[in-house]
Amino acid sequence: MSETTELTIAREELLARLERLVGPGPITRLEEALTHSSFANETSTPDNQRLEFLGDAVLGLCVSELLAEAQPEADEGELTRMRSALVNAEALATWARRVDLGSCIALGRGATLGTERKQTNVLADAVEAIVAAVFEARGLPGARALVRDVVAGLLDRADSLAVRDPKSALQELVQARRMAAPTYRVVDVQGAPHDHVFQVEVILGDRAIGRGEGRSKRLAERAAAADALEQFKDI
Repeated sequence: MSETTELTIAREELLARLERLVGPGPITRLEEALTHSSFANETSTPDNQRLEFLGDAVLGLCVSELLAEAQPEADEGELTRMRSALVNAEALATWARRVDLGSCIALGRGATLGTERKQTNVLADAVEAIVAAVFEARGLPGARALVRDVVAGLLDRADSLAVRDPKSALQELVQARRMAAPTYRVVDVQGAPHDHVFQVEVILGDRAIGRGEGRSKRLAERAAAADALEQFKDI
């Protein structure tokens, strides 16, 4: 089976899934939403960056509505932290992997040979672009239906998402004690190229005060900061 045929089949399956969520009918700009800039540069076709810009705003609105409804007792700060956790790249890429979105994205020749199809940022950008394409095709009701599916797993754990980001909490703690800002360094990377696990230390002054790991540097840094906060509790 050719790569073009595989892409066509994957997109047909994605469209069928979207139609089950948002109702039947064409989604005119879906192909554009699934076109990476590397492919657009080789073919002079539109890429998904403009849709990504619109989708980011629509996604934020729909998630804000869901949280306001689901969390009537949460204050503005808690709601903001919940929303950030629901719309960040890792959260969007989780849904993208669940629906095998990577197989639907048109990539340039060089990118196809690499790991771009599985990269978190590539997947998250495509999700935002799809939200915009659905918004244009089905309006706000359609976008709401899609976004509800995208964040469904995390929305059920919204209470735990309101916890302050460990890196921010550690930064505030050391500033309150008039100490130098912490820094982070990668000390090890394990796993296959498309499935890395990073190990990171957080450094304060000249010593490591916490260590963590994660599937991205950002997640590993958060884990290291959380470990450092636990160390501070013991002091």
